[in-house]
Amino acid sequence: MASIEKVLHTGRTLTRGGRDGHARSDDGQLDISLSPPGAAGAGTNPEQLLAAAWSACFIGTLRQAANARRVAFPADVAVATEVDLGHAQSGFFLRARFAVSLPGMDADVARQLIEAAHRSCPYSKAMHGNVDVATELA
Repeated sequence: MASIEKVLHTGRTLTRGGRDGHARSDDGQLDISLSPPGAAGAGTNPEQLLAAAWSACFIGTLRQAANARRVAFPADVAVATEVDLGHAQSGFFLRARFAVSLPGMDADVARQLIEAAHRSCPYSKAMHGNVDVATELA
């Protein structure tokens, strides 16, 4: 495991009640009700939050990969992310799929950027070896 040499940011939240609870960041920018997947509650669920956070980070890492290669980065990049919560004999697991849209970009270059981003995105690194992840060019 790599050691952090310099902390760039620390996200702080307090969550109460788990999947039927509430989460709030220390700065108040995130203040959200939580509900289990498929429940009638008014909140989101952890899998949706992970999908949003991971895809936002992934887009930032895609941009860095494009800049490093001196490739123009489209303004309307989008990542459709699905995070599955599943169960198997040995417990609960996650699985993720990314459909990456890089409009106007050569398909081979786009795939190279997606592979580079998946190797260097902090969320992807954290999930590596623990979560089945599929990426595709949309």
